Amino acid sequence: MSQPQAAKIKINLGHSPDPDDAFMFYGLATGKLDAGPYEITHILQDIQTLNQRAMKGELEVSAISLHAYPYVSDKYALMSCGCSMGDNYGPMIVAKQPWTIEQLKMKRIAIPGTMTTAFLAASILLGKGFRNVVKPFDQILQYVQDGHADAGLIIHEGQLTYQNQGLVCCVDLGKWWMERTGLPLPLGGNVIRRDLGRPHMHEVTQLLKRSIKFSLDHREAAVKHALQYARDMNAPLADQFVGMYVNHWTLDYGEKGRLAVNKLLDEGTAAGMIPRCTPVEFID
Repeated sequence: MSQPQAAKIKINLGHSPDPDDAFMFYGLATGKLDAGPYEITHILQDIQTLNQRAMKGELEVSAISLHAYPYVSDKYALMSCGCSMGDNYGPMIVAKQPWTIEQLKMKRIAIPGTMTTAFLAASILLGKGFRNVVKPFDQILQYVQDGHADAGLIIHEGQLTYQNQGLVCCVDLGKWWMERTGLPLPLGGNVIRRDLGRPHMHEVTQLLKRSIKFSLDHREAAVKHALQYARDMNAPLADQFVGMYVNHWTLDYGEKGRLAVNKLLDEGTAAGMIPRCTPVEFID
């Protein structure tokens, strides 16, 4: 007589409907990678919504902005894989003319959300309380082009397309951060809920790491899968964007990446933007 199969452990995995996240979870989303004892349900929502849900502890695993981590660290630990790292590149402040940093401090800047890491980095650069207006990230370029704001803080594929709208880069926050600290700029990460218990936290982290490696090993197929989430991007541009944010840093922060996370959060605390939460615990 056959043994009854053990019930699968349900894991709700929140991530954004962007090509880099879609690429990262290609194996799991398509069933090409065995999830073992886990039943993974993919919850696709924008990062601002995921940040808010993480504050309530709603999902077992979620992508979040690192800016949000201090507010959820009581409920979640940071996974050692799944990060988006700007390695001498990152979110940009763009405008119709090349404002200096001192000039930008006096300008009205459209931002993609007050809990984004881009806003945290910009606040470290320009000072807490710089003039801003919140706009959906995919409307910022047009908003600046139409003259409704002096400059715009852009994330995602806007970093590759802003010149198409006649705008110039005033400051690349990833380059500025590298010059300031010698470290890459950590932007987003994946967190796992502490109440799952240590064994499951480690197992699910390893599962996600296998998913990322599977995608990197099957890059062409994974990029093709990710294209369905690529807004106004052709395959070469989507592949370039994915390569910027899914790479060796995504497999593991490593010592330098972990140092970068703690440095960013410490500077955010010093700027009065976030409560202290360092040293950060990473789940391997």
